[in-house]
Amino acid sequence: MKRLTLITLATLLVLACAHTNTGPMAMATLAPTTGQTAKGTVHFTDLKDGGTEVVVDLTNVPPGVHGFHIHDKGDCGDNGNAAGGHFNPSAMPHGAPDAASHHAGDFGNITADDKGEVHMHMSSHMITVSAGPNSVVGHAVIVHANPDDLTTQPSGNAGPRIACGVVQMHSMAGMQH
Repeated sequence: MKRLTLITLATLLVLACAHTNTGPMAMATLAPTTGQTAKGTVHFTDLKDGGTEVVVDLTNVPPGVHGFHIHDKGDCGDNGNAAGGHFNPSAMPHGAPDAASHHAGDFGNITADDKGEVHMHMSSHMITVSAGPNSVVGHAVIVHANPDDLTTQPSGNAGPRIACGVVQMHSMAGMQH
């Protein structure tokens, strides 16, 4: 009976994941910049509705609120500064992710709990994994030391870059949701 229950649960989990993860997948593995500890992964999956699911799993982040963005260049050199400004293919002003006008890379803020962990799901219609001008593949994901104030131009005054990783295409085979 236990074996049948486990098989049933495993089947339901696979079916639940299969309906949302429908398109290409990409992933960034974030590493800490000099003197920092934040690290983890950010997965991107194109969805049937034209949006892109973003799944964030980070550890060792200083507890509190931190700016979280996709940056223009896929280069984490110079403590993440080589990544340039925010990913902005539509030449929009900086803003909150729910504002009518904002950079494609404006993801706002993440909050690390008292253990330094961030586990978050969100979706965006401003980016894609698939090839095109809004593709995140080849761009850097950055965690900042401070919160993004969501208004200061051009980048929200989020401070130094404490973790960086470049988004790369990823095989869906063997991935868990």
